[in-house]
Amino acid sequence: MKLKIIYPAWPKLKNQPEFHLPPHGPVCFAAALPPDVEVSFCDEHVQELVDGEHADLVAISCMLTCQMPRGWQIADSYRRKGVPVIFGGIGTMLHPRETLRHADSIFLGEAEGRMEEVIGDARKGRLKPVYDYQTDLPDTSTIKPARRDILTRELYNFRGVQMVDLVHASRGCRFNCFPCCTPYLGGRCFRPRPVENVIEELAGIENNRLFFVDNSLAQDDEWEKELFKALIPMKKKWISHPIKDDDEILDLAAEAGCWYVYQAIVDTSEVIAERIRRLKERDIGVEGTVLLGLDKHDEDYIKRMVDFLLELELDLAEFTIMTPFPGTPLRTQLESEDRILHNDWARYTCGETVFEPANLTVDKLNELNQYAWETFYADCSIELRMAKLYVDVIRKEKADGTFKKITLDRKRKWGGSK
Repeated sequence: MKLKIIYPAWPKLKNQPEFHLPPHGPVCFAAALPPDVEVSFCDEHVQELVDGEHADLVAISCMLTCQMPRGWQIADSYRRKGVPVIFGGIGTMLHPRETLRHADSIFLGEAEGRMEEVIGDARKGRLKPVYDYQTDLPDTSTIKPARRDILTRELYNFRGVQMVDLVHASRGCRFNCFPCCTPYLGGRCFRPRPVENVIEELAGIENNRLFFVDNSLAQDDEWEKELFKALIPMKKKWISHPIKDDDEILDLAAEAGCWYVYQAIVDTSEVIAERIRRLKERDIGVEGTVLLGLDKHDEDYIKRMVDFLLELELDLAEFTIMTPFPGTPLRTQLESEDRILHNDWARYTCGETVFEPANLTVDKLNELNQYAWETFYADCSIELRMAKLYVDVIRKEKADGTFKKITLDRKRKWGGSK
């Protein structure tokens, strides 16, 4: 069977420079397929979708809500030609009913241990409309190393700089943050992979630069310590979402190669300021992720927040507008208050306001989002700040002998955004 996996393009945040990271969902899905399935892959962010390529089945992998409309458009095109289409991924799980109108089948849940059934049905021409495994989660020890061989590696470089490879050491999240859909997708249960399995996968990745895409590594202290201790001899350089603000764990993270972290900045408290200082004292960079448009936010609050960020001397900051995605407590609240403006999913990018703010107009919140980007990067552009982070990682790699100079075929197209 010839299976074509497609990762649809989505609209980018206008204030971010364009570069592309290799997607994670499709390569994890490919690893769960039976070994006799012939796989081809197209990431629309860096490749043109070739019309006419033969496929027995098309699998469309969608991570984001704003990715769904393009996915539906692609699916409609293939189905008109008689090619069956199955959808999967987080975006599909958030939009199952709409997606069924554009698909022969949808897969809800995690793929490990399920694909033999799905591919068997496809071979017989009997795909079920819905494969629902959302409440039947696989044992994380069954997760195989992602199929990065389906990627065209050289497309994921930006101006000669090697982009990170994405990897995950766990699934699920025990926290219940109100803008987040993770509890809806997989329940509030932290599900770590066995550390030895994670290390085995990392050993097979030639790239020295990694991004742990786990929701948060700060969910089980002993597991987190075990993971960092196992990473130390590998000399990898990595990015992650939050790690535990604990002296022992922070020291281990730095020794294990933590390059920088994404840290949510939720207020202007000394607690946040101290957390940032403690990371930077250990030569760990910080990208602050800032959500604008919470009910307590007014113009003065947001401007004070930007001033606070400048005082923290963050390496980078990313500003997004709070967005009521399906499956989130936020969505439930705003629907009950009749504050949702529309369901034009292509505009659910976190770059524009799609709800009625409590203390601001829609236009004012959009204006303040732009103000935050422009003010934070007024003295040093985002491109230059990114370059400084990469100079830092190169310095670290040279210090421990892991730096590799990459030669690219410059005739190939390099990619665009996160």
